[in-house]
Amino acid sequence: MLWNRYRVRKALGRFSIYFLLMAGAVVILIPFVWTVSTSLKTVPQALTYPPVWIPKPVVWSNYVEALTAMPFHIFYRNSLVITSLSILGQLLSCSLVAFGFARLRFPGRDWLFLVVLSTMMVPFQVLIIPRFVLFKYMGWLNTLKPLIVPSFFGGAFTIFLLRQYFMSIPLELDDAAKIDGCSYFGIYSRIVLPLSKPALGAIAVFEFMSSWRSFLAPLIYLSSEKNYTVPLGLNAFRTEYFIEWNLYMAAAAVAMAVPLIVFFVAQRYFIQGVALTGAGGVKG
Repeated sequence: MLWNRYRVRKALGRFSIYFLLMAGAVVILIPFVWTVSTSLKTVPQALTYPPVWIPKPVVWSNYVEALTAMPFHIFYRNSLVITSLSILGQLLSCSLVAFGFARLRFPGRDWLFLVVLSTMMVPFQVLIIPRFVLFKYMGWLNTLKPLIVPSFFGGAFTIFLLRQYFMSIPLELDDAAKIDGCSYFGIYSRIVLPLSKPALGAIAVFEFMSSWRSFLAPLIYLSSEKNYTVPLGLNAFRTEYFIEWNLYMAAAAVAMAVPLIVFFVAQRYFIQGVALTGAGGVKG
């Protein structure tokens, strides 16, 4: 009897958790569903109140019209270039710095690491004017350089994450590599990085999301349409076609589809990296 009560309580608890998770998922998906629904409507349907969820008829041509009304192929190219190079810069610079803090021993290491972490308390808004003046004197305004080059100088939060992950890798692997004549850079490239695929994958996803949706920095540094990113292109599209919400939602839906696809693809590699790490150097 007590066993049956325990099973009933356990089943009810599990049902409650699943119900709350499903309710939360529905609430989160409502804006996305509304965006896709509006992107397939006509202009009168998009402006109808109360709103219509199911478009009649379904207008697929809104996507073609929206993406050809402005040079979105240029906006996507600029965003992909900025995002790809930003990911490369973050992974390269932050992993090198984190390796030094995690695996090397030198005077003042912990104090210097605290100095790096203290930069996280400086908000981006405080740096807007100094960076703008600096990039102006360097002649980088209205180019993609202000959005790419800073990534190659690292970020405190990414350095912190990688340093903590590198410290979880046994130091005995470094000692074994040194006995075989491996240099510090060889330890970094042949041992630490291959065992850090989960952390590197997660940081790549975070950096992609942050760089792809960035709006304030491109708005400050870019002025010509040929250098616009996708967020700036959507803002310009909204200004020019402020009544045609169906076209704007079509362009926004395509912009949202890119990070969603990247996230699901990267998630698979993230899990694969965890499996490789568990079967690789740490356990072997």
